[in-house]
Amino acid sequence: MAEIGRAIVKMDVDELINLLNKALADEWLAYYQYWIGAKVVKGPMKDAVISELEEHALEELAHADLLADRINQLGGTPVLSPDEWAKITNCGYEIPDDPFVEKILDQNIKGEQCAIRTYDKILEITKDTDPVTYNIVLGILTEEVEHEEELAALKEDLEMMLLKKQ
Repeated sequence: MAEIGRAIVKMDVDELINLLNKALADEWLAYYQYWIGAKVVKGPMKDAVISELEEHALEELAHADLLADRINQLGGTPVLSPDEWAKITNCGYEIPDDPFVEKILDQNIKGEQCAIRTYDKILEITKDTDPVTYNIVLGILTEEVEHEEELAALKEDLEMMLLKKQ
C-alpha cells in the first residue's frame, strides 16, 4: 500500500517524510504548550483563555494524528521519541514560566505564527508534487490561522480591559 502512496509523490519522499516529522514534533510541542498553559494561566479573563487553550490543544493533537497517518501512508515512521521533538522542531517550545494571561497568549501567538510559516512552506513544496499531503496541510494551516486570530482577539480584549481600568 505504501508503495502506491509513494509512487504518486513527485518529489523526494524521504525529504517529505522528514518535513512532516518536523511538523509532527511541532504539533506535539504545541499540544503540550497549550495543555500546560491552560493548567497554569493566571490573571484577568483566565477562564476564557483556559477554554481557548484547551480547545486548541485538542486541535493540535488532531493535527499530529493527521501527520502521523500521512507519514505512515508514505512508508515512513512517525518520530518515536519525545526527546527527538526538541531536536527536530521548527517552532520550539516556550516554557510558560510566567503564567500571566498576556504572556501565555504571546507565547502561543508566536507558536501559531511559526506553524503558519512552516505549513505555508510545506504547501509550496507539495502544491505540484503531492496532492494528498497538500490537502492535509491546507486543512491544518487553515486551523492554525484561526488559532492565531482567536488568540490575538483574546489578547486585544485583555488589553482593552486593562486600559479601561487605568
